[in-house]
Amino acid sequence: MTKKHQRAVKSLTGPAGSKILGLLLAAALSLVLASPLFAQEVKSKAAVVMEAETGRLLYAKNPDLRLMPASTTKLMTALVVVERAKLSDVVTVSRRASLAAPTKIGLNEGDKVTIETLLYAALMKSANDAAVALAEAVGGSEEEFVKLMNRKAVAIGANDTRFINAHGLPGKGQYITAYDLTRIMRETIKYPVLKEIINTRMTEVSTETGKTVFITNTNKLLWSDSELMGGKTGFTRQARHCFVCAGERDKETIIVSLLGAPSRDLLWKESEELMTFGSKVIGKTEEPVIYLARADIQSSRASHAVYTTDENGGPGKVVKSKYKKSSKLSAHKKKGQNKKFAKKKSRKINIAKKKPRNRNIAKNGENGFAG
Repeated sequence: MTKKHQRAVKSLTGPAGSKILGLLLAAALSLVLASPLFAQEVKSKAAVVMEAETGRLLYAKNPDLRLMPASTTKLMTALVVVERAKLSDVVTVSRRASLAAPTKIGLNEGDKVTIETLLYAALMKSANDAAVALAEAVGGSEEEFVKLMNRKAVAIGANDTRFINAHGLPGKGQYITAYDLTRIMRETIKYPVLKEIINTRMTEVSTETGKTVFITNTNKLLWSDSELMGGKTGFTRQARHCFVCAGERDKETIIVSLLGAPSRDLLWKESEELMTFGSKVIGKTEEPVIYLARADIQSSRASHAVYTTDENGGPGKVVKSKYKKSSKLSAHKKKGQNKKFAKKKSRKINIAKKKPRNRNIAKNGENGFAG
């Protein structure tokens, strides 16, 4: 192994010598570093490519980096719903659900819609009003439903994920990893109804009174990739662009997840490239790539999970969750900051008088806050 490769191993094992990712085989590292995809780093903050049948990782960049899930959260919402409700069950929309913003299909308080209709709206249009209506129908309240979501996450091995709502809008204590997101999609495609919904390009949904809404899937790859089984997008200003999808390549199902992509166009591009790369790894024309990008880790306030391997060499459970951005300051900098703080402390701000920004909710959609 060359000195370059030894330095790469050292950066992954950490100062204490404990392995960051137990699933990385040092013997294959020289081949990994030679990969073109490793050299031309994926721009998304985190990405994972998984073989659906075995759970084997084919590619991973920062797989354990905790980031915000945005509307990919709705996959877990859908999983809990299909396990606990009938598609034909009728839901009466509450005032709270009707006011959910910003992405919505325009449900009104008192509207009666089926569980199936709400699932189409939540997974295709990424409608937050539909997600809240589903949560209230199944859990009695969104708060109780979130407990079911987190319980389900642990049950499927997504141990480094925590939800605080049913739609994915950002908030304190909500996070996911790219590795966990692939596990959630792996579970999703086991349900025929969910596979059908995320593979639908366009459809109409209706209330019992006949109010009809035409919706288009936010997943644009459905129009360009005939082998794509479906996926779920997400976007907030804090999470940036997120996506998870499943596709067929040479009779194998591959799952790709990306978190924190800088743009929507790049999200589609990297999804396609990673799907192709995963196929090459399965076909043994490429070696698996698993690595950490220091720049992304150091720029994030998130903590990190550490994975072990199971007896088959696949990813195992999370064994610890550490790593935080250092907040150490020199004595000189501390002194300067203390002076700055003292000046700011005397400044009075009347928060109550500050007017909220007026937003046209109907026009935000996928490029607004939570698509």
